[in-house]
Amino acid sequence: MNEQIINMLAEGIKDTLYMTLGSVLIGYAVGLPLGIVLYVTAKNGLCPNSFIYRVGDFICNIIRSIPFLILLILLIPFTRLIVGKSYGSTATIVPLVICAAPYIARVVEAALNEVDTGVIEAARAMGASNMQIITKVLLLEARTSLIAGFTITTGILLGYSAMSGTVGGGGLGDIAVRYGYYRWQTDIMITTVLLLIVIFQIIQMIGTRIATGLDRRKRKGN
Repeated sequence: MNEQIINMLAEGIKDTLYMTLGSVLIGYAVGLPLGIVLYVTAKNGLCPNSFIYRVGDFICNIIRSIPFLILLILLIPFTRLIVGKSYGSTATIVPLVICAAPYIARVVEAALNEVDTGVIEAARAMGASNMQIITKVLLLEARTSLIAGFTITTGILLGYSAMSGTVGGGGLGDIAVRYGYYRWQTDIMITTVLLLIVIFQIIQMIGTRIATGLDRRKRKGN
């Protein structure tokens, strides 16, 4: 493997991490508030509102039901409008965020639903407002599940970023398609696959350790 290929793979790793981490952070900026809204406006939420919940629920279900590759193609005009082009690592972040946000919202909603209602009632009895309950009780109590969800979401987006290589999305997926599929250079394709596995394992290991550490602190605090 010559220096040119090594430099290409290094650039692919950088682009893949850029797409994955960029999309998951922006996705959480959208999905976390949406998940909180879904929890709060649900039937047994802090402030039930069937209309808002149904609208949010409908949007999440519609987007999540569309396979990512099809969503990627459908969003090409929108992506071009946002970033000026429909190919490359920056352009790929747009469909990744739109795909990730509803999934993140569901993860957040599920994590908040796991919080013991007794803790919420205790906070209410002490005069805490809904905002205080959300920020100082719910999010703190659900932090372990939220970190675990963050880890899973990052792994999924890593796979989606590689999938975007089929339409010029950049990163390791693009290298695998160009060299492994079109040029039949199996060694490069296998290398990109191994690199994706290593990156995924590192993300999983870091996320698991953080979640485990938070869980231990939570148990000690109780």
